Amino acid sequence: MKNKKGLIFAVILIVIILIGIMGYFKIINKTKPEDVLKQYIENINAKDYNAMYEKISSSSKNNISEEDFINRNKKIYEGIDSHNIEISINNVQKNKNEVKITYNEKVYTSSGVINFSNTSSLVKDGKTYKLNWTSKTIFPELEENYKVKVSSIEAARGEILDRQGKYLAQNGQITTIGIVPGKLGENKEEGIKKLSELTGVSIEYINTELSRSYVKDDTFVPIKKISKDDNEKKEALLKIPGVKLTNTSARVYPLGEEAAHLIGYVQKINEQELEQNKEKGYSSSSVIGKNGLEKAYEDKLRAVDGKEIIIVDEKGNKIKQLAKQDKKDGEDIKLTIDSKIQKQLYDSLKNDKGFFVVMNPNTGELLGAVSTPSYNSNDFVLGMTQDKWNELNNNEAKPMYNRFLQTYAPGSTFKPITAAIGLNSGKITKETTFSYSGLSWQKSASWGNVFITTLTQYNGPKNIKNALIHSDNIFFAQAAMQIGAETMCSSLNSIGFNEQIEFPLSLKKSTFSSDGKISNEKKLADTGYGQADVLVNPIHMASIYSSFANSGNMVKPYIEYNEDTKTTYLKENAFSKDTADEIRQDLIQVVENPEGTANDMKLPNKVIAGKTGTAELKKTADDTESGTLGWFDCFTVNTSSNDNMLIISMVENTQNNSSGGSHYLIKKIRGLFE
Repeated sequence: MKNKKGLIFAVILIVIILIGIMGYFKIINKTKPEDVLKQYIENINAKDYNAMYEKISSSSKNNISEEDFINRNKKIYEGIDSHNIEISINNVQKNKNEVKITYNEKVYTSSGVINFSNTSSLVKDGKTYKLNWTSKTIFPELEENYKVKVSSIEAARGEILDRQGKYLAQNGQITTIGIVPGKLGENKEEGIKKLSELTGVSIEYINTELSRSYVKDDTFVPIKKISKDDNEKKEALLKIPGVKLTNTSARVYPLGEEAAHLIGYVQKINEQELEQNKEKGYSSSSVIGKNGLEKAYEDKLRAVDGKEIIIVDEKGNKIKQLAKQDKKDGEDIKLTIDSKIQKQLYDSLKNDKGFFVVMNPNTGELLGAVSTPSYNSNDFVLGMTQDKWNELNNNEAKPMYNRFLQTYAPGSTFKPITAAIGLNSGKITKETTFSYSGLSWQKSASWGNVFITTLTQYNGPKNIKNALIHSDNIFFAQAAMQIGAETMCSSLNSIGFNEQIEFPLSLKKSTFSSDGKISNEKKLADTGYGQADVLVNPIHMASIYSSFANSGNMVKPYIEYNEDTKTTYLKENAFSKDTADEIRQDLIQVVENPEGTANDMKLPNKVIAGKTGTAELKKTADDTESGTLGWFDCFTVNTSSNDNMLIISMVENTQNNSSGGSHYLIKKIRGLFE
């Protein structure tokens, strides 16, 4: 009985298995040939070349190995950057075991869309259909010995020009120094040694390049790039047997160190940048703005190379154009910068740590911006050695650090702002005076041993005018206390403090505290003369000072030149006209009055309004090591607004300067006006 039941169970199991097998083959046999073709296309889109090979017929496999198949398809589809393929079936024609499918194919590439009609043959191979594959399956005109070629049509990056049309960044040429090994002659070692001495490239590096596998006797082996205009060095190099010079296209920066922090530089794109900009059409060979305006205006300046996808025969003859993308040259950028002023600024400050910012106070045009010490933008194009890079980054003077984008304690150059806030708020008037004597003061004994000090005793009332002329810290400390913390904070916020100023380059926000409040009376007093926690960005400071020259309106700084641009305001009516006029007249006296702190700026043919400043960088009340910053801010007072010029300047470590702190800057600035 048990044996009978076992037999029955075995029979049932066999039947079930047979039914399953029959069902499987029934499903297989129902697979349509057009479905096989569609699956093949999906495999292409997925770059699954092994799956593609499995879908081709046995006869096709006899004609091409899996390795060759994968290499051919991979090279073509990835070479043209095929990222999507679509097909639409037009006709299916069956003839015994063969099916011919006619279809339209659309291939999306980085060079445009390729549209074509094609016909593929599928045959029954076992229980399913397989593709009779040839190279024509890829493109109808593609013979087995033909190739698909992608050629680039080079576009030009936009150039950067100053207001007169002089180049600040241009598409020029550089000279590549190379060696032709077969022409080195008998004294090979001597020639390599001389080349090393002239170029700064190590003998080891030169020998490494010469020993590469591709190098033959007639190969040009590039070693170093130099300026095309370095004629003296070029002449010396050509005396070395085997050395050859060639000119190649490159980005060139005519002002070099003089405008490096402003203009920046370009370099080859890195992997991270390529990933970040993957939707913008960059390739691994693209250059991209790395710093300064080259980076800020990258979207305008960048060139998009054209591309052409063609089929060529075994001799390289063009058979058919599959797709073409026209090149797109970058836009030129014309700046408000004046190259002459830019050069003057750099030359006068190049041996110091500091900055100059020059602006037209009536229009907001930036005429010059310099940070020193500097670096040479051309070094990044010519090829930065690791030693040079380390030297720049480890230099205590920080030549890569852009000072005019940062914030600094303004010292006494902040006093006109305190005065303007006091007048504008009605908390003080031009007749307001304070009572104190001597060179030090504290509000009460509650301040302990903390005193506010000033440098000069003077006759006459202690009012705004005299306090500005003599740069009286005590007056402005008391003025700030009378203004009050709430009014001081709200007024500073109203003129752009704690606000991101719109500008192509990222300006650090001006601040007066870490939390937007002035927490105590002593800090309020110190704020009045530009100490405590006050930090001001130079370009923002230029805008604030422009209000004193511009009836109380703070102009919006800008750097992209446009003949039709009308003056726009960062803060309209930042101060009343009466307030601005009063501060301007008082700042004129800072220069004109024989007792004024900036009297050495007085010129016979120009009226200058200005304010000196020294900011102490003390970490504690007893700190004597942190040093000082010397400031001088000034502007011309002329009848023609087109000729006016406003300068914000700062130099570090004036405590070590024997030329008189901020007066050191006056000597440098006079030359711009004389």
